[in-house]
Amino acid sequence: MENQTFASLKSSVKHWYFPLILGIIFIAIGAWVLRTPVESYITLAILFSISFFMAGILEIIFSIANRKELRNWGWSLASGIIDFLIGVLLVSIPAISIVVLPVYVGFAIMFRSILAIGWSVELHDMAVLNWGYMLVMGILGLMFSFILLWNPLFAGMTIVFYTSLAFIFIGFFYIFLSFRLKKLSKSIKNK
Repeated sequence: MENQTFASLKSSVKHWYFPLILGIIFIAIGAWVLRTPVESYITLAILFSISFFMAGILEIIFSIANRKELRNWGWSLASGIIDFLIGVLLVSIPAISIVVLPVYVGFAIMFRSILAIGWSVELHDMAVLNWGYMLVMGILGLMFSFILLWNPLFAGMTIVFYTSLAFIFIGFFYIFLSFRLKKLSKSIKNK
């Protein structure tokens, strides 16, 4: 029974670098938005369209590649599909982005933060150390999403700042997750 569990875990972390790529993309976007607040609101429409599109594709690939090994791979797939569809919609109609930017960013960050909380619980179940840091990052992302959704007029004025912080927190979560998955993979292979 124990050998079967290790065999399952050994193959469960294929493509650990996809969350790393996502994390780097989200941190880079967050830093750029924070650095150029005046220009950012208008260009966020294009940038978010592309980032949602790319993140959706990467998450779909990651979840499908790990569908037999991960218990809750469907949530990752759902997140990827939602990001992909939002990206397609925003690329095809960029004017929507400016009008509803606070709302769809708030919901997307909320969903991604809930996904981060779910990942941290799953890593806790696998006895991965420091899973609590990832839980905190997911909760912080969830708090920022609530701020964006709670008051869209206020969020419209501060969307650049909150969006930047939310993307940076979620980016750090994905980087942390990728290194934990890589470490888990190495420790399992050595057994």
